[in-house]
Amino acid sequence: MTDPAADHRPALLRPVVIGGPTATGKSDLALDLAEALDGEVVNADSMQLYRGMDIGTAKLPVAERRGLPHHLLDVLDVTEPASVATYQQQARTAIEEILGRGRTPVLVGGSGLYIGAVIDEIEFPGTDPAVRAALEAELAAVGPAELHHRLAALDPAAAAAIDPGNGRRLVRALEVVQVTGRPFTAVLPRPGAPRYGALMVLLDRPTAELDERIGRRVRQMVDLGLLDEVVRLDAVGLRTGLTASRALGYRQMLDVIDGAMTMEAAIDATAAGTRRFVRRQRSWFGRDSRWHRYTPGSATAGDVLGLLRSGAA
Repeated sequence: MTDPAADHRPALLRPVVIGGPTATGKSDLALDLAEALDGEVVNADSMQLYRGMDIGTAKLPVAERRGLPHHLLDVLDVTEPASVATYQQQARTAIEEILGRGRTPVLVGGSGLYIGAVIDEIEFPGTDPAVRAALEAELAAVGPAELHHRLAALDPAAAAAIDPGNGRRLVRALEVVQVTGRPFTAVLPRPGAPRYGALMVLLDRPTAELDERIGRRVRQMVDLGLLDEVVRLDAVGLRTGLTASRALGYRQMLDVIDGAMTMEAAIDATAAGTRRFVRRQRSWFGRDSRWHRYTPGSATAGDVLGLLRSGAA
């Protein structure tokens, strides 16, 4: 196809980040932009890192990728935990290599922390297995409220930013405080000018419309064979994967396999869980004023090209 950006490419050669909640149309815009900018797509969806987790993560099939290179898809087995620190290194390497080829990286996904890991200055302190195990045992014994109370005394800003019921994040925050001797907030993202001069584009839709799209998407996933996908992944260790087993849709299908939930109840639970997840995504993205915000109906490749040509930050 004719490349509308060809005459402007030297000025446009910087990453474009496409973020936003689930089911807002990010993948389609990423493909359009990558075509227009002679670009390559870099995944920023934490669950699309996993091999075999295709239907339930809405991963684009190879045949639908328009022949465009895609990076950081299918890089983990379902038994492996996802590491934001590892992702940070791999995604930055991919982006730098794409830029080195004179092409445009298009970073796309709904995982706000993963996007931030690429474009912001975020540290990822190491873990201490003994400290982590002790905190996890305490979480199991006394519940998240007690851990949240302790974090509030040690790092009020971190406690204010973490859901009091999110035991996993509370454990991590307390672990960082104990291991590093610094507040957890000291290692949180420090937004400023985005790395590589990236242009940040955020997609969203009206809540009622997005809720309806999510309901349709979940049913379509089931029609496409989500249960069979989970059966196959269960056979290779999905239940033992600390990250993959928690993915929306997958844990509900495991309940169907176990006879603990009907398929209809699993569909409803997955859709409801996805809608709750969308609220958390909006909260995360809503705190960052650097995004150029669009509804998908008005966000086209041409709109983003216009921002690039204008030199928009």
